[in-house]
Amino acid sequence: MLKEFKAFAMRGNVIDLAIAVIIGGAFSRIVNSLIADVITPLILKPALDAAHLTQLEELTILGTVKYGTFLSAVINFVIIAFVLFLIIKGINTMKRDEPAAAPAPPPADIVLLTEIRDLLKQK
Repeated sequence: MLKEFKAFAMRGNVIDLAIAVIIGGAFSRIVNSLIADVITPLILKPALDAAHLTQLEELTILGTVKYGTFLSAVINFVIIAFVLFLIIKGINTMKRDEPAAAPAPPPADIVLLTEIRDLLKQK
């Protein structure tokens, strides 16, 4: 059983997945910082100034319902989804292959045999 586990753990797919999870965790920190520290303040600064607030999370209804926190989560989701869309669109653009070349014409003997076959079918 130990040999089977070692074979499973050392397969390329498992190692690739582990590396992807680690890189994904590091990338999520970059994306979260971009959203929390750069994009969200730039977008919401005028709205927060108008409401005399410093953070979106301070928005409340009746002093207890913190809809600002929910609004912040929704904005973060929309921004993350849009950034991922742009990244995937860029990757897909780079992955586009050249259009496949037209297939080579069949050899002359095949063309001749095809013509003979077609003539025999007509009779």
